[in-house]
Amino acid sequence: MRPAPTILHLDMDAFYAAAEQAAKPSLRGKPVIVGGIGPRGVVATASYEARVFGVRSAMPTAQARRLCPNAAYLNPRFTLYRQVSDTVMDLLRALSPLVEPLSLDEAFVDLEAGGVPPDTAAARAVGERLRRDIREATGLTGSVGLAGAKMLAKIASEAAKPDGLVVIEPGTERELLGPMPVRTLPGVGPATAETLRRAGIHTVAETAEAGEAELVRLLGKAHGMGIHTMALGQDDRPVVAERDAKSISVEDTFEVDLTDRTRVRTELLRLADRCVQRLRESGRSGRTVVIKVRNYDFSTLTRSETLRGPTDDPAVIREAAVRLLETVDTTGGVRLLGVGVSGLADFTQEDLFAQLATERTEREAAEPAGATPEAAGDETGGGRSEDEVPRRWLPGLDVVHDEFGAGWVQGSGVGRVTVRFETPWSAPGRVRTFAVDDPALRPGEPLPLVGGGPEAGQSSEPAILPKSLSPGPEPEPGPEPGPEPPASSEGSDSASGEAMSSR
Repeated sequence: MRPAPTILHLDMDAFYAAAEQAAKPSLRGKPVIVGGIGPRGVVATASYEARVFGVRSAMPTAQARRLCPNAAYLNPRFTLYRQVSDTVMDLLRALSPLVEPLSLDEAFVDLEAGGVPPDTAAARAVGERLRRDIREATGLTGSVGLAGAKMLAKIASEAAKPDGLVVIEPGTERELLGPMPVRTLPGVGPATAETLRRAGIHTVAETAEAGEAELVRLLGKAHGMGIHTMALGQDDRPVVAERDAKSISVEDTFEVDLTDRTRVRTELLRLADRCVQRLRESGRSGRTVVIKVRNYDFSTLTRSETLRGPTDDPAVIREAAVRLLETVDTTGGVRLLGVGVSGLADFTQEDLFAQLATERTEREAAEPAGATPEAAGDETGGGRSEDEVPRRWLPGLDVVHDEFGAGWVQGSGVGRVTVRFETPWSAPGRVRTFAVDDPALRPGEPLPLVGGGPEAGQSSEPAILPKSLSPGPEPEPGPEPGPEPPASSEGSDSASGEAMSSR
């Protein structure tokens, strides 16, 4: 425990939703929900305007739609979020060499390691400057907590939300934590909280008063001792700059249960390729391949196989995943599939025997037995060729039109797609509707949230003039932002498929 609040915790405010509002002027000040957009999707982030209606992260999208039917439901754009996250992390690393990222939008910083004097005034000044720098660089807001320990800094940043800064002075920890619910403590999840509740323990103060012996009896030695230490406001965990990942994985939840064995295999191969891509992006290899299968009845099982050595060869990992799938009965229907690699290393040891099967595996992946273009259909959009994927016009994704410029998809269905043409630095734009196969419409790349406009070579005028400035007759407007038309057959990925990786 430090005598000065020199451990900083940054948590960006409603990160995904705030990034979408910054990118889409027409959504600013309105409820925005980012995550899986299908009936089986999960909310990744809800804007503060949506939280007023009771929408929360990890809530099923179907429930969120009932609570807030008029919100804009958008597919995640992880390319944009990673770009913004890189900018924020660079600002943190300019403060100190000891930065411990927890996710794309959250990190601890050891200010003393960066030369900040160990006193409250200096730490507060750094925190305020960081908030200003983040707003200038990204257009977004973040909340900052400062304390003498990681646990307390995180609690302080939560109290600072949104767009604030809170300092917990060393020596005031017990008084602050006492009345808080026991779930405030790190490591206390629903199961632990329920165990403590049955014992009459509801607050942090009651947890501390229960004593170490009672908590060890209730929770076991390691967990009980740790919870007791935290309840006393003590946390000597250091800020660790490099957190070694134990595994890399991807998974998808399907809108419709997959019952066709060939389709399940095709989806598994697609997930294996995505997993390898992440593996290579991190500069790692792995020796244990794991698949995860969640059945129609929510029962979940995993299968794993350890290879002769670490590899990042896509053919090797795909072949192992297929072998594991052969041990699983999927006839009842598959709700979720996942592929992961653990036992990570910084080198590869080629498996010569697996390499002999490379050509066969790739040929089978390209032409799975009995598969036809219809068999690999678009229940969820998976298994399509690279050229077909852009024609899935999911709400929120970037597009470019030859005549109207940059915009984003509001919704699609019954062969039509509605696009709102605007940029982060324009006024709210107008909407137009096109055929889904309109050759003038194509996928686009995320635009920078700040730095656009004439100075960056971009027009400051909206792609389509506002109604009050439009000369002549106006085109018929499309639907307002919100849920896509019921007739849409677009698929949905679970929010956990990409992020959770992260959060």
